[in-house]
Formats: sequence, C-alpha cells, structure tokens
Amino acid sequence: MIKIIEILNSIDTTITLFLNSLHSVFFDFVMYWLSDRFIWIPLYLFLLYIIIKTEKKKTYLILFCILILIIISDQTSCFIKDTVKRLRPCHENSFGIHIVKNYCGGEYGFISSHASNIFAISIFAIKLLKQNFKWITPSIIIWACIVSYSRIYLGVHYFGDVVCGAIFGSCLALIFFKIYIISIKKIFLKQVYE
Repeated sequence: MIKIIEILNSIDTTITLFLNSLHSVFFDFVMYWLSDRFIWIPLYLFLLYIIIKTEKKKTYLILFCILILIIISDQTSCFIKDTVKRLRPCHENSFGIHIVKNYCGGEYGFISSHASNIFAISIFAIKLLKQNFKWITPSIIIWACIVSYSRIYLGVHYFGDVVCGAIFGSCLALIFFKIYIISIKKIFLKQVYE
C-alpha cells in the first residue's frame, strides 16, 4: 500500500512540475488575476440574474441551497487539509516550483478549496440552467478548469489536490441539486393540496 502511495505521489509531482513549468511573465499576471476570488463577482452576479429571470419564485430556495453548498464545500475542504496535512508544493523545499508574487497560501493543500468551491458552484449551475441555456455547460466547465489550473500554475496546489477538490465539489453539487429537486417537489405538492 505504501508503495502505491509513493508511486501516486511521484506521478502527481511529475504532472504538477510540468504544468507549473509552463510559465511566462504574461501568464504570471493572468493566472494570479484568474485565481482571485473577487474578480469573478461580475460572473456570479450574471448567474444570479439568469437564475432570477428563469427560476423566479424558486430563487430564494436556490440561493439558500447554493449558500449551504459553498459553506460545506469550503469548510469540509479546509477540514480535510488540516487532517491530511499534505504540504503545498510552494512549501516543499525539495524541488523548484514556480511561485508568483511570493504567494503561497496556507501550509496544507489537499484538497484544493478553490477547485472544490468552483466546481460545486459550476455543477449546480449547470444542472439548474442547462435546459434553458445550451452554452452554459461548456462555458462554465472551461471557467472552472482554468481557475483550478491557475492554482497549479501558481505553485500552491498539486495536480492531485485540484482533481480531488473538483471531484469533491462536483459530488456535493449533485447531492445538493437532488435535495433542491426534492424540496421543490414537496413545496409544489403542498401548494397543490392547500
């Protein structure tokens, strides 16, 4: 079992170093910018506008589900970080990782909260809006992948941190979307019988 973990760590490190090595002055600026949480506020507001326009009375329930989804995604990913205690690549002294603006983040990186949160929002939004907006799926998946890749580019996460974060956030989104659908059905049936 230890041998398998060592092999997986070696593969993860090799992929991370390769993806992190694809850097330039231009992309240092772009990836640092893309990784910022606040830069995406206009996109979140646009998604909110679409939700309000298409879902109308269901908006409050949707926003509540998304809020709880993000809180659970973020806090659970932080708990996993503190439990697993895998150092971020930028904290490893054994190999030369490319770091931008001396930014490294907290000590531990598994799993990536950025990837978990961004994929949680993305998958929930896709499930909610894909019927009315065919462009939403490719657009949001590309966005989530680029933001997640920026974490590897900046040297703050291993490839495995990001992939596991994305899977975790996606699974949470599917669970919460199912909870949302069940809630809507119960509310609808209650209104029909009242």
